[in-house]
Amino acid sequence: MDYRKLLGKVESAVLPYFGGGTVDAPSRRLHLTTPVAPGWWRFEVKGRQATAREPASAEGLEDRPRVRGHLWGTRLVREGAVAEPLALMPEEEPPRLSPVTARRWHDGTLVFEGVEFESESEELARHALEEDRPLGEARGVGASLRAAFSFAVLEVASRGTGIPFAPVEARARVLDVARGGRAEAEACLRRLADERVRFVRMQAEQQARGDAEARALESARTERERTLQEFRQDAATRARAQERMAHGVRGGASAQGTWTGAGLTSGQQRRAEAASGEWAERALSKAGARMLDHRRLGVGLMEVVYSFMGERFVTVVEMATLRVRDAGVCLAGADDRVTLESLPSVLKEAIDTGALVITRHV
Repeated sequence: MDYRKLLGKVESAVLPYFGGGTVDAPSRRLHLTTPVAPGWWRFEVKGRQATAREPASAEGLEDRPRVRGHLWGTRLVREGAVAEPLALMPEEEPPRLSPVTARRWHDGTLVFEGVEFESESEELARHALEEDRPLGEARGVGASLRAAFSFAVLEVASRGTGIPFAPVEARARVLDVARGGRAEAEACLRRLADERVRFVRMQAEQQARGDAEARALESARTERERTLQEFRQDAATRARAQERMAHGVRGGASAQGTWTGAGLTSGQQRRAEAASGEWAERALSKAGARMLDHRRLGVGLMEVVYSFMGERFVTVVEMATLRVRDAGVCLAGADDRVTLESLPSVLKEAIDTGALVITRHV
């Protein structure tokens, strides 16, 4: 088979055009090559391209499903108070609330077919609309006519109140509006407006809660990051302090007891001071002692109270390095050569040899 011949085949078809860039044939959707006015046209079809050649009379509607209802503007109102747009309305506008028929095209669009014979019900509803009064419990008024009347009343009320509505929003209220007229229509529209306000408020509240939760999560994340950063800084501070202690013990240098020598910023110093009690407790625990209390003395010094080998001791150390400034026992002037971590072993030796002399009591 030569597909080039098939693709190059040109056909003629009469189809309704509703606007846009496509037109629907019974079995496929075609792309329009040149925009034209909505209406019935004879198209030249080549492949999936359709070119409008001339206006034409309607064809192919007789086998399409028929839909009946009543006219409200350019909509057909059918059972269930469903108001669907009508395509290709005639130039001469039918009377309001007219009984009309339409055909459903292949793409689902309702194509206007014609106006049916009226009964007294249409005239009754039309007069009630013109006189701005409700239908009440008027007999003989079918469901689609009653719904079309209600939508027309709602339309008038909408212009008066400035509250827009869509038919689907008011479907559940058409019977009330038909019975109550303009007053009920305005009440219906105000309820819609209130619901919209509540919805907007609810959205704003949800957005506010979402924003608050996002801020809380971000704050928690930031706090965790800050805490981790502080831990890292404290670890670095402790490492520098340990290095200074080791250097001091080896070199026998005289410490000055302030944070200046540790090379810390004011923020690092505050964090180190807050953590110095924990450092002292860990150092004593490691050496077999138990810390009882501690307090800051100022000038970078801290007083530590602890028990060791059944005795209570009070020692003054540098907060930055835990180097001993006053051991609280007689060390023959060698206090600054030990640290809080190494002091218990010195105390043990003094206790074991009977040379212990406590010089600081609290």
